[in-house]
Amino acid sequence: MLRVGIIGLPNVGKSTLFNALVRSRKAEAANYPFCTIHPNKGIVNVPDARLEALAALSHSARVVPAFVEFCDIAGLVRGASQGEGLGNQFLSHIREADALVHIVRCFSSSEIHHVYGTVDPLRDIEIISTELILADIASLDRQQLRLEKIARCGNKDAQSQLDVIQFVRKHLNAGKPASTVSLPSELKKYMKNLHLLSAKPTLFACNVTETELSQAEELPAVKAVKGYVASTLNSRTIIISAQLESDLLDLPRKEADEYLKQLGVAESGVNTLIQQSFSLLALINFFTTGEKETKAWTIPNGATAQEAAGVIHSDFQRGFIAAETISFEELVKIGSRTKARELGRLRIEGKDYVVQDGDVMEFRFNV
Repeated sequence: MLRVGIIGLPNVGKSTLFNALVRSRKAEAANYPFCTIHPNKGIVNVPDARLEALAALSHSARVVPAFVEFCDIAGLVRGASQGEGLGNQFLSHIREADALVHIVRCFSSSEIHHVYGTVDPLRDIEIISTELILADIASLDRQQLRLEKIARCGNKDAQSQLDVIQFVRKHLNAGKPASTVSLPSELKKYMKNLHLLSAKPTLFACNVTETELSQAEELPAVKAVKGYVASTLNSRTIIISAQLESDLLDLPRKEADEYLKQLGVAESGVNTLIQQSFSLLALINFFTTGEKETKAWTIPNGATAQEAAGVIHSDFQRGFIAAETISFEELVKIGSRTKARELGRLRIEGKDYVVQDGDVMEFRFNV
């Protein structure tokens, strides 16, 4: 299961947003630094309107969406890589995440203390980025000592790994995160082995107030973050109001939707954040559907039909024969799988077929 860590400075809205994501009040959200010590974790459904449409076509008894685990990680501060603010402990929690959502405070409030006294989104981003980079440099130093011993024995892979370390360290020393490094193609496969914090795919979330949300794109702080993240970090940005999302928990769904309309907001930002987080690791969903259930299955983008079959059961992969396949859009347009079969619109794909997002599949296998 994809694990997404929520990071940022103290008092930027991480725990408030986490509560909205998991639809609970389990994470303490208080106006002082480090109110979160141990990470809060929660499993969240990935919103996908296609599931309900497929379930209606198949008269499915239940719907099973894809899931993401979110982890509310305590706020990092300057010096975290050296242990400040329990930094070593918090950095280890980041290491366990597959992807990150970096909450950036873009609102001013006299009631909510800022750990550095003033609201400055770009400074805040750079503090977190610097701490991750410093932790990565220390990690590379330790890995280099180990690999040098192996390379002396003539191990070519170890030497290649050392070459990557030298290349990446130079990049990090320039103050650039590992996520933006451009390696020669022959060395790219060694990058994953380094397990660097600043290499993790990251979504930046600009946290604004409820009253600012409908016009947030025009806020100077939001514009600055979006420009910086796109040009310097090669990443994506969304806008969210953590407090609003938390407040909506207390309203019935219909009233919550109506309230958002009154604010001039099309939909809850939580759904967008979940979907964007899910896509950080280039994952896609294919579907199986029938009277028993309609289910979303998660695979890496580029996975083959045989690999997709293995996500359901190892027997499906081992005894793979073919995959009866149709796109979601075409199936919904036709109206039923039975009619699609009659029209000859169900494709029979082999083991090397590259599965597309939204494919509806039924596997043939023999064990």
